[in-house]
Amino acid sequence: MRQHLYITAAEAQSGKSVVTLGLMERLAARGTRLGYFRPVVRSPQDDLLHLLRDKMQLGDRASYGMLYNDVKKSIAAGAYQNVLKSLLQAFRNLQDHCDQVVCTGTDFTGVPSALEFDFNADVANNLGCLVIPVVNGLHRTRVEILEAYTAMHASLRDRSCDIFISFINRVDPRHCDNLQQHFAPFLDGDDPVFVLAEERLLIQPTLRDVMQGLPAKLLYGDEQSLNRAIAHITIAAMALPAFLTHIEAGALVITPGDRADIILACMAANPSSAYPPIAGVLLTGAAPISAVDSLIRGLDKPPFAVLAVDDDTLTTSMGMQRIHARLSVHDHHKMAVALKLTDTAPLMDILDKRLAVESSRRVTPLMFEHTIVQRAKADKKHMVLPEGTDLRILKAAEILLARDVVTITLLGNVQLIREKILQAGLNLPDIAIIDPVNSPRHESYAQSYHDLRKHKGITLEMARDIITDVSFFGTMMVYRGEADGMVSGAAHTTQHTIRPAFQFIKARPGADIVSSVFFMCLPDRVLVYGDCAINPDPNADQLADIALAAADTAAMFGITPLVAMLSYSSGSSGQGTSVDKVREATNKARQRRPELCIEGPIQYDAAVDPGVAQSKMPDSTVAGRASVFIFPDLNTGNNTYKAVQRSAGAVAVGPVLQGLNKPVNDLSRGCTVADIVNTVAITAIQAQQHH
Repeated sequence: MRQHLYITAAEAQSGKSVVTLGLMERLAARGTRLGYFRPVVRSPQDDLLHLLRDKMQLGDRASYGMLYNDVKKSIAAGAYQNVLKSLLQAFRNLQDHCDQVVCTGTDFTGVPSALEFDFNADVANNLGCLVIPVVNGLHRTRVEILEAYTAMHASLRDRSCDIFISFINRVDPRHCDNLQQHFAPFLDGDDPVFVLAEERLLIQPTLRDVMQGLPAKLLYGDEQSLNRAIAHITIAAMALPAFLTHIEAGALVITPGDRADIILACMAANPSSAYPPIAGVLLTGAAPISAVDSLIRGLDKPPFAVLAVDDDTLTTSMGMQRIHARLSVHDHHKMAVALKLTDTAPLMDILDKRLAVESSRRVTPLMFEHTIVQRAKADKKHMVLPEGTDLRILKAAEILLARDVVTITLLGNVQLIREKILQAGLNLPDIAIIDPVNSPRHESYAQSYHDLRKHKGITLEMARDIITDVSFFGTMMVYRGEADGMVSGAAHTTQHTIRPAFQFIKARPGADIVSSVFFMCLPDRVLVYGDCAINPDPNADQLADIALAAADTAAMFGITPLVAMLSYSSGSSGQGTSVDKVREATNKARQRRPELCIEGPIQYDAAVDPGVAQSKMPDSTVAGRASVFIFPDLNTGNNTYKAVQRSAGAVAVGPVLQGLNKPVNDLSRGCTVADIVNTVAITAIQAQQHH
C-alpha cells in the first residue's frame, strides 16, 4: 500500500520546502504517478506549489485546497468541520489521479503557532496521511533542539498522528554529526530522525525575492541576474568615499535614485579587483537622472541588476525585513544546494525501506535523471569541459558542483572565464581553470601527441599548435588519466569534439566500431536510439556491434534492453538490400548474445505499439515493448530522432559515444543547461566502468 505523506512544522522558517523538494525527487525517481497538495495557500500562485509543479512536471497533479482568507473566515464563523470536509474533497479529487500524494502544511503566518499546529495535525489525520515533522534547529543549543523535538512528537502523538520520519533542520553545521549520533539508535526503529545542516545560501533572499516581495521593478539587468543571493544590506546615504569603505561581497546597496555618484561607483567597483562583487542596487524614491540612465543603458551588459521602488529609503529598508528567501525553479544553483542537503545515502536508504512503494519497470525521465546523478555521485569522477567561456557550461558546472556530482576543470582563457562567472553572478569560486595556450602541461601534451601521430606526418611543431585547441587539450587530459572524461560540443561541431578521441583514445578492445546513442526522454519513458550521429552506413557486422553496445549502454543506465532492429519491413515479409542487411545483423547479434531480447527486421510502429505488434508479430518478446531502437543507417536515425524530438516534445540527451577506451561525449550546439548536467553525469558513469 502506498502511503500519503504530510510535511509539517511547529513554527515558521523551519525549512519545510527543502524537505519537501528532497522527498518529492526521491519519490519521483520510483516512477509512480506522484501528486502534490497544499491544503491552504495565500494565493493560487503559491511559490512552493508552482516550483514543484514545474520541477517535477506534475501538471494537474499539483493542486491546493483552500485560500487562507477563506479558511480564516470559515473558522471565525464556526465552520471548522466544513473546512476539513472541503480540504478532504479537494485531496480526494487529486488522489484519484495519483499513486501517492505529498502534502506540505501551512506556513505559520498571521495566527498563533499552537492553533496552526493543531490545524495541521487535524488535516493530516483527516486526509489519512503519515506525518513528517520538521523541527527548527536554528539558533538553538543541543538541549533546546532535543526539547523542541520531544515536545513536537508528544503533541503529534497526543493528536493520534502517525509519524513516518522526522527531520531536525537548520542545525549549525558544527553540531550536525554529534546530534545525528544521538539519534543513531532511532534509525532502525519506528521513528527515524535525520539532522540537516543550516545552509547559509538558502536563507539569503535573491534579488528576485526582493522584486516580488516589496514589490520593485527591474530597471537594468536580466533574468539570470535576479538569482543573485543577498548576503548583506548596505544603506548608502553617506558621502562617496565613506560608502566605498562599506562595500561587502553579496551586498544589496539601497540608495536614492538621484545619487548618481553611488550608482556609478557601484558600476565601477563591481568589475574592479579592488572591491568584492555586490549582488545589486535598489533605488528608492526616483529613477536615475536621464544622463545616468543613458550611460547604464549604453553598457553591453550591466554588472548586476538594478531595482527601483517609489517609497523612500527608510520605508524600503523597513520593508526589506519582510523579505524571506524562497526556492525558485529559476535558481538552479539554490535548487541544487537544497537537494544536496537531503541527498545522503543513509537517508535515502531509510526512505526506500519505509516508503513501501513498488518500483515501476518503466524508466521515466525523472527516474533516469535521478538515477544518473546518484550513480555519478557514488564514485565521483573528474570531468574536463573544454568550452569554459560558454555560459550554459558555467551554469551546469555550478549545479554539478553544488550537488557534489563530479569535480570539474574548465578550459579557456582564465581571465575571460572569471569575468563571465562574475557577470553571471555564479558561485564558482574554487573551480579549476586551465588555459591550454599558457599551461605548464602544454609541452608535455604536445610531445605525447607527436609520439602518437608522427606516423601520420605530424611534426612536433605542428603538435604544439594543435594541442592549444581546447578539444585536443581536453582529450589529452583524458588520455593521460589527468581527467576521467570529457564533455564538449555546446559551441563546437560534433567532428571537432570527437576527432581527437578517434585519433588517440580509439576503440576499446572487443569493440569493432565506435558508435553513439541518444537517450530519448519522452513524458512517460526513456528510450535508446542508435546510431544517430556517427556511422553513415554500417554493414551487418557493424550494425550488430552497434546493437549490442546500445543494449549494454541501456542496461548501464537502468533501462531493460529490448532491442528492435529497425527496417521498412517486419519479420520475413520484406526483401531488398537494406532489409537483408538488418536481418543478417539481427542474426549475428543473436549469435553473439543469445541471452538478449533482439527482434528484427521490425518496423517502428510494431516495435513501439502493442496493438500493431499483436497484429504483425504476435509471438515476439520485443514487439510493442522495445526500449532500444537500432536504425539501419545514419540518414534514417538522425532524421527520426530529430522528428521525435521536435514533434513529440522529447528531450534528446546525447549523442553518447560507446566503444571508446575512455569516455568523451558530444553535446548539441542547441543544448540546455539540463542537457549538459545529464551528459556530464552519464560520462562520469561511463568513466566508472573504465576503472
